[in-house]
Amino acid sequence: MTTAVVGDVSSDREGARNTVGSGRALALLLMITGAAGLLASWVITIDKIKLLEDPTFTPGCSLNPVVACGNIMKSEQASAFGFPNPMLGLVTYAMVVCIGVGLLAGARYRSWFWLGLNAGTLFGVGFCTWLQYQSLYNINSLCLWCCLAWVATIVMFCYVTTHNIKHRIIPAPEGLRKGLLEFHWVPPVLWIGVIGMLILTRWWDFWTS
Repeated sequence: MTTAVVGDVSSDREGARNTVGSGRALALLLMITGAAGLLASWVITIDKIKLLEDPTFTPGCSLNPVVACGNIMKSEQASAFGFPNPMLGLVTYAMVVCIGVGLLAGARYRSWFWLGLNAGTLFGVGFCTWLQYQSLYNINSLCLWCCLAWVATIVMFCYVTTHNIKHRIIPAPEGLRKGLLEFHWVPPVLWIGVIGMLILTRWWDFWTS
């Protein structure tokens, strides 16, 4: 009986060595960005339901000809997978919040879990990039709640990737690794800045009129 217990403890310790946790900062970041995306998805879903019930309904974030959430919700791109896009966000952002809460409580995950989270955020940021292009150049309208989800997803992806490179879950040259760890804030700031510039130049005449 004693041998079995010792064996179980040894196995637990070995399993713990093969797992990776995170600092408080990343846990809080996942919780905050996940909550921001979840809030945006919730509000858009509610407005989408109201719009389906009443085609004349005007969402509260439709402020002018450019910032017009209703135009986004009525577009084909708003249901890219056959159902309203924010319904996907309700599930995925909630999962991110749960992961962040687990990390804050001291949870540790195996490398495949971190790679899966990285793949999920990569899909999310890729989907958001497609939606950004559609919004700016095809639908010709902006949704402020969508913009919040875009920013949350970009920050989420950048810092999950940085975490995985830091812990060598994703292999990278040592110079790149050290540079990224020291200037971890640069990629998300530049990324979001570029999107801001695209939005500014796309409707320059409107903003300056």
